[in-house]
Amino acid sequence: MALDDLYRDVILDHYRRPRNRGAPEAAGVVVEGVNPLCGDQIKLWLKIEGDTVTEAAFEGHGCSISQASVSMMTEAIKGKPVSEVERIISDFRGMMLDGAEPNPDRLGDLVALEGVKRYPVRIKCAVLAWNTLRLGLAERTRFHGQQVVLTHSET
Repeated sequence: MALDDLYRDVILDHYRRPRNRGAPEAAGVVVEGVNPLCGDQIKLWLKIEGDTVTEAAFEGHGCSISQASVSMMTEAIKGKPVSEVERIISDFRGMMLDGAEPNPDRLGDLVALEGVKRYPVRIKCAVLAWNTLRLGLAERTRFHGQQVVLTHSET
C-alpha cells in the first residue's frame, strides 16, 4: 500500500468514524468555527483543568478533510498540557501553511493531512479546527476561569 493510500485511509476513517463527537456535559471553552466559502462548520468544546486539556469534543458538518482534521485534533490534544497543545498547533499550522517539515512524533496521524497542501483551496478545510482551537485557548486567559463562548469565521 502506498503512503498516500494509507494517509487517505486515515482521513476517511476519521471522517466516517469521528472521535470525540458530541457535546460534553461541561466545558469551559466553546468555540464555533465556520468557513463561509465552503460551508464547513465545527463547534468545539474544551474542558481545561489546571493547565491540562482534559476534554476535547466537537460537532460539525462539512467536507471529509475538515471533519477528519477536527476529529484527529481532538485526539491529539486530549490529556495534554496547554503548552504542548500550543506546540502541536504551531507544528500543524507550520506544516500546512509554511511548508515546514512535519514532526511525526508530535503530530502522529495528523501528518496524513500534509497531502492536502497539493490542493491549496482545501488547506482552509484542514486548518479551520486549528484556528478555532487557537482562538479558544487565547481567549480563555482573558476570561479568568469563566466560560468562554466564541465564534470564528475563516476569511
